Amino acid sequence: MSDIYGFDAFAPKDISERVKNIGVAKAGLPWLSVLMLGVLAGAFIGLGGLYYVIVKSDPLLSFAASQLLGGLVFCLGLLLVVVAGAELFTGNNLLVMAWAERHITTKQLLKNWLLVCLGNFIGASALACLVFISGHTEMNQGLIGETYLKIGVIKCSMPLWQAFFKGILCNVLVCLAVWMAFAGRSVVDKAVAIVFPISAFVAAGFEHSIANMYFIPLAMLEKYAAGQGDATMQALSWAGFLHNLMPVILGNIIGGGVLVALVYHIIYRRKAVLAPGKE
Repeated sequence: MSDIYGFDAFAPKDISERVKNIGVAKAGLPWLSVLMLGVLAGAFIGLGGLYYVIVKSDPLLSFAASQLLGGLVFCLGLLLVVVAGAELFTGNNLLVMAWAERHITTKQLLKNWLLVCLGNFIGASALACLVFISGHTEMNQGLIGETYLKIGVIKCSMPLWQAFFKGILCNVLVCLAVWMAFAGRSVVDKAVAIVFPISAFVAAGFEHSIANMYFIPLAMLEKYAAGQGDATMQALSWAGFLHNLMPVILGNIIGGGVLVALVYHIIYRRKAVLAPGKE
């Protein structure tokens, strides 16, 4: 129980039970609700990305200050997902816990991931279009737009193996943030739990598949609007987008689904599978 830790929070074993129960509930939601909640989450993460780029576009900041402040403001995205309510693909990798305990089927797991990922893409890319049309990227004498271009080129040019491992590391931290948010009983608790892991993954330059669904489409819009066709921009395309997205998604699944959800399942929930009702 949480009281043995001396503070008002759920203990890790209690969190595992909550994650399992919420995973079952998520798998049972109607497909339209899942899709719409996925759209919201994609837009929410995109808003975190927008906030991040404002910081990154300031050339007066040192590298460390830029990375740290950018990571802190990016936390807006997951705060909105957790507190306002939405379905985020990377966070839903925790459904592996309910799957490992045989409370949901493989079909239900994959269906949820597919619908949520699709909804996330719609929300993130739609926000990218709205931000571009609004003229936001012209701020700071056009440095906002230039920053999106730089981010997009770097992501689309990244070697597959690097994108994969950065995806793993990213979602270990994201799912730990979500896991710890389940320990909290208040909005403040959840915010504190989220800020440090999320700011750490952003500051470290790890790869989040849903954030990239916002960054790369907006960078492509900037590229086409600017008419830039030089060699440095060639990677910034739909092919480059998929080149980044596929290994990052796979890495995110392993990071969150295996290294967080499955590991905690083995630690806290495995007995429930081996001997139901005799934990």
